[in-house]
Amino acid sequence: MSESLNNGQNLSEILNIYTKKWKWFLIGAVIAILLASIYLRYATPQYAGQAKIHIIEEKNASSELAAFNDLEILGVGGTNKVEDEIEILNSRSNFIEVVKNLKLNIRYNVIGNVKSSEVYRKRPFNINFIANDSIVNSSELIFYVDIQDSNNFGFNFLEDGPVKIYSYGKNIETPIGDIVLTPNPEFVKLHAGKRFLIEVMPIFKVAEAYQANTLISAIGEKSNIINIELTDPIPQKSIDLISEYNQNGIEDKKIIADRTSNFIDERIKEISGELSSVDQDAQDFKTSKGVTDIANESNIALNLSAANRQELENARTQLNIASGMNQIISEENGYDVLPANVGLSDPSIANTTAKYNELALERKRLLKSADEQNPIIVNLDEQLAGLKGTIKSSLSGMERNLGMQVNNLSGQLSRINSKIYSAPSNSRQLRDIERQQQTTESLFLYLLQKREESQIAMASSAPKSKVIDSAHLIQQEPVKPKNGIVYLASLILGLLVPFGIIYGKDLLDTKIHNKHSLEAFTSDVPVLGELPRLTKKDNKIIINDDRSVLAEALRIIRTNLDFLIRTKNATNSNKNNIVFITSSTPGEGKTFVSTNLSMILASTDKKVLLVGADIRNPKLYSFFSGDSVDKLKTATRNKDAGLTEYLLDDSIQVKDIIRPMLVHHNTIDVIYSGKIPPNPAELLMSSKVEDLLDEVSELYDYVIVDTAPMMVVSDTLLIAPYANHIVYVTRAGVTDEAAVKFPLGLRDEGKLKGISFVVNDVTLDELGYGGKYGYGYSKTTKKWWKF
Repeated sequence: MSESLNNGQNLSEILNIYTKKWKWFLIGAVIAILLASIYLRYATPQYAGQAKIHIIEEKNASSELAAFNDLEILGVGGTNKVEDEIEILNSRSNFIEVVKNLKLNIRYNVIGNVKSSEVYRKRPFNINFIANDSIVNSSELIFYVDIQDSNNFGFNFLEDGPVKIYSYGKNIETPIGDIVLTPNPEFVKLHAGKRFLIEVMPIFKVAEAYQANTLISAIGEKSNIINIELTDPIPQKSIDLISEYNQNGIEDKKIIADRTSNFIDERIKEISGELSSVDQDAQDFKTSKGVTDIANESNIALNLSAANRQELENARTQLNIASGMNQIISEENGYDVLPANVGLSDPSIANTTAKYNELALERKRLLKSADEQNPIIVNLDEQLAGLKGTIKSSLSGMERNLGMQVNNLSGQLSRINSKIYSAPSNSRQLRDIERQQQTTESLFLYLLQKREESQIAMASSAPKSKVIDSAHLIQQEPVKPKNGIVYLASLILGLLVPFGIIYGKDLLDTKIHNKHSLEAFTSDVPVLGELPRLTKKDNKIIINDDRSVLAEALRIIRTNLDFLIRTKNATNSNKNNIVFITSSTPGEGKTFVSTNLSMILASTDKKVLLVGADIRNPKLYSFFSGDSVDKLKTATRNKDAGLTEYLLDDSIQVKDIIRPMLVHHNTIDVIYSGKIPPNPAELLMSSKVEDLLDEVSELYDYVIVDTAPMMVVSDTLLIAPYANHIVYVTRAGVTDEAAVKFPLGLRDEGKLKGISFVVNDVTLDELGYGGKYGYGYSKTTKKWWKF
């Protein structure tokens, strides 16, 4: 039970340390809130833009190549994977392309009184660089533009440098080449009189910054929907980012569509010439022979011939397409995309061509941000060269096989035709011409149809993704900084700072602050009381019937001292009334305590003698001066003699050095220390000191002796045996705990007796036990800045 009570008291004492400083917590909180308000006032808000896109799976070949699906010469297209699309979208090259297209590497900042803000869309002017893009995109430049009117502007490179006036459209020399500023009439008037800071930054740095601020993730593990979030002071940038990405997907498909369309156009031109030639042959034959209609040949011979010829024409068509494809590959020196799905019956060639086109497009995309010596480009070149060789080898083999097939079919046709030769020559020749005409016309019409389908597919080419939730603000309020969090964090910080200071100060503090803190070290040595801190307006010496806090504190000390005197007097025959007042070091208030203790004792109509025994540094003179002090006239032989003169001159008696004083209607006798001797320690070792104290002890009710500090000099220890009581003065906030242990050690060694303590200069909130109990007689207001 007692242990828990002690714990409760300790907790109460700890809390009391902080509750006494409540003003500092209040000030800290107010300052923190003010700083938070200033920060929120001038901080750049960050808005979170969000968009959702749906990755469209391509289950079949791309739409522009699907025109040839009826020939079954193209393989099935691949499926876009969400993970791959996320990587493509979040790739460095993609961000570089977006920054380049939107010119985000040039930042227009309008300078304000406190902070600058970026202008994104409503720019008053545009900047055009004469230098190559490769130089501009990798350079850094800062300059200032002062908007004057629609015709002129100021330009300089230094914020405080001289401004040079230019007209819009004039060349301006810069470290990265000449630039030309052109006005935007719609917005230039809105920014008239404003100053702009223009920052030109390397594209890769800007791209990496946006890449770091962009969060791209799938909605779910199996979902094809991607969520894009971009944090930026200008939300419109996230919208432009998504639009640019989607446009890149459309362009990839258009490249293949354009290549396919060009191949079909070339084949149409070639077959158109063949068709014209066949039509001319038919016209010439009928004209020369005068043929208008010929009876059908034998059905069996004709049907066999027709089937054989159709098969022969199909083989020749395949051979023709394969030869044309092989010629294109042979003439192709670079790694451009190849015509895909042109009608070849071999599916391996179609699959290899599709793989080749995919790698060629990837190589073209990477070349936007890398050169041909890049290891990745070199690796792609090697793969493309291998695939091209494979395609060419397959086409060559296909040509050989088709050639053999054509030869075989031609032989069969010759044998069949031998049976038909018995028919009229004109009928046979005309039939040959018509069949060739029909075959060529069929192929011509087929290619025309596929060209139209390809053009329609290209025009309606669907992107790889579909925006299902356009870029928008997640919330109208900025996501950074959040007012509530900033205020809460500032408030907590404002409370933690004074708490930390108080805690650190208390943790490192080894000083005595009041009676309670002193009692923790004095154990069985009594603490007579504590004296309050005085202001400059307060009197240093109490007056008669004084009701101040100082007077009441002295009365408590007087009561406790009388109790010690009476207790000890019960076992001793002498008066037990010699009280030494000392301290550890100068400045702790021993003379102040000696003087006021003498005054409070004299107020009870007791005879009190105050002796100035600090002959090295006498201070009693400063306390007994002024209009309120009257030195009573006495018949002394040497009115200026003091303790020093008494010890040096045997002819001087005790009565010769006593000075009666009337101070604030209280009468006390004072023995000044006298002149400062050259050998104070040796002087105090004189037996006359003991004689003096014995004599005055019998004459007075109280003998108060103001002695020298004990830790500085040995004077007090020399005369300590003559004291009945030693009052050791400590000063709050000055006396260290180690200094308190010094007199206690002397007591344990038997060098001091009757020791007790007094705490001087205690703040009002520390009076009593940690400020819990005040005196309440004279209220004083503590200055707000006092800690």
